[in-house]
Amino acid sequence: MTSKVAEEALGYEQARDELIEVVRRLEAGGTTLEESLALWERGEELAKVCRRWLDGARARLDAALAEEDEDGETDGE
Repeated sequence: MTSKVAEEALGYEQARDELIEVVRRLEAGGTTLEESLALWERGEELAKVCRRWLDGARARLDAALAEEDEDGETDGE
């Protein structure tokens, strides 16, 4: 299992690419039950990392749009 610090060090693209590989391996089969469970758990961790990155990006976009709206209202008055 990876540490929280290692997960947070992963960039979005790194986590996404590793998640794609995990899914590929699970879909290909040929792994033991224990290996499959470990892959699934890793996939869940990677999905959470990706979700945090996407949520952060959404928050930044929302903040930028809100700031743009505020600037537009101020200029229009």
